[in-house]
Amino acid sequence: MRIELRELQHRLGVTSVYVTHDLEEALAMSDRIVVMRDGVIAQIGTPGDIYDHPRNAFVADFVGSANLVRGKHRGDLDADGLTALEMTSGEIVYGTAHGRPAAAELTFSIRTVHLGLSVERPQAARNVWKVAVARSVFQGDFTQINVAWGDQVIVVRGAAMEPLAEGKRCS
Repeated sequence: MRIELRELQHRLGVTSVYVTHDLEEALAMSDRIVVMRDGVIAQIGTPGDIYDHPRNAFVADFVGSANLVRGKHRGDLDADGLTALEMTSGEIVYGTAHGRPAAAELTFSIRTVHLGLSVERPQAARNVWKVAVARSVFQGDFTQINVAWGDQVIVVRGAAMEPLAEGKRCS
């Protein structure tokens, strides 16, 4: 039905306002999305902008599944256009600020589907860490794996991944 409504809207050349709490519906049917919180606009943008470049932790968590990683900015480690964040555990995470100035304290949004797990250590020099599987749950189209990383648990989601045993060490 989403596809039919979208095609009808384009064929007739009409502007529509559609209110929904269904994320998939909003992303699939919209040219622009307005994310609201407590009656206040949190962010306006294209579905891609809202998903890939959330303006705050609320939007990041509300629009898709995200891990929010907090720490202090390590400007001395910034390199190649990437901003360095040091977690309280000492792990260094590299990410992009998307034109926003880096503050002393940072929060990075890391989409659960943008992470990968490997029992072999990948060759990449950045954003590769040792983790331990805390829980692995098969959910049909994807597997959700919670891993202990530094001083927090983060979520990794992947299509058709084999469940990993609890306690398994990965990178």
